[in-house]
Amino acid sequence: MREIGIGLIGGGYMGKAHAVALSAVGAVFDTALRPRLELVAGSTFESSERYRAAFGFARAAPDWQALVADPAVEAVVIASPQTTHRAIAEAAFARGKPVFCEKPLGASLADAQAMVAAAEAAGVANMVGFNYVRTPATQFVRQLLVEGAIGDVTWFRGEHTEDFFANPAAEHTWRCEGRANGCMGDLAPHMINCALALMGPMAELSARVETVHATRPGPDGPVTVDNDDHGQMMVRFASGAMGHLYFSRIATGRKMGYAYEIHGTKGAIRFDQEDQNAVWLYRMDGPEAQRGFTKILTGPAHPDYLPFCQGPGHGTGYQDQIIIEARDFLRAIETGAPVWPTFREGLRVAQVIETAFVSAEDGRWHTLPTH
Repeated sequence: MREIGIGLIGGGYMGKAHAVALSAVGAVFDTALRPRLELVAGSTFESSERYRAAFGFARAAPDWQALVADPAVEAVVIASPQTTHRAIAEAAFARGKPVFCEKPLGASLADAQAMVAAAEAAGVANMVGFNYVRTPATQFVRQLLVEGAIGDVTWFRGEHTEDFFANPAAEHTWRCEGRANGCMGDLAPHMINCALALMGPMAELSARVETVHATRPGPDGPVTVDNDDHGQMMVRFASGAMGHLYFSRIATGRKMGYAYEIHGTKGAIRFDQEDQNAVWLYRMDGPEAQRGFTKILTGPAHPDYLPFCQGPGHGTGYQDQIIIEARDFLRAIETGAPVWPTFREGLRVAQVIETAFVSAEDGRWHTLPTH
């Protein structure tokens, strides 16, 4: 067991989640590498100092450049806005430091491509923060599909729907500015990653992307919204299966609608993140009158559950997903072997999103890159 100095950039919603995870991961998973909270950087030195005091870091950095350059920082966690991801990652890789980056990988496809090139040239651990796919339930679903529990998969429906902008009177914020902050940049990456993880590569897609509420109230009157509220895509996976994905920040009543349904020749699977400790499994076995979906509550028999709790049905939560990510990042650093999802998986998501925007513009089906 040895310590590794961690530098965290960003101390907001996700920054706090990563700080908590890094503090807990050693105890939860008995990791060979134990994070030492060395340095934290916010947008100003004042905010850095606040995060240092709140999260238990040893020092506060004046800016991210100083953090990346500090010799006591051996690995970097990026939890700042996506427009900053590329510059930070490239600087860290240039110094041979492993990087964990929150999703999306960058603010554009070009960012993602450059970040993958930098990561692979450096040859160090790199991961993207797609946390929802790490729940014990969804890891279990991946196992079921590999085992052929529902036969040959014929159809996939996925959504990531929330309602934080469902009210047209909700005030204009930074989320209304820039394509990277729209629904396709913010929510869509999670479900696209999920679809790729469960179904494999996409071959082609046809998409529609819309802004429903064109303006939102500002301090001096209505302000134009210049990004999207929701989007959908029909897809054909490389396996031949059909699919449909929907993403929305205006889905009234949905709080964490990361959900999917999968049909196969021998059964079906349903999952909803709002009930994240349950998987619904249908097997086409036995008499028709006795068939139905079975609710499976996650427990110690499911992936990555036991380290948190010995009781089946007690459940894991959002923060636990981030702790599992921290374990995986430390494992990648320790072993030198890639741990999914790497930056290249983040690039694949960016390629799907870019293709969706092109399709939404010209109304046509488009093929996806095969690499």
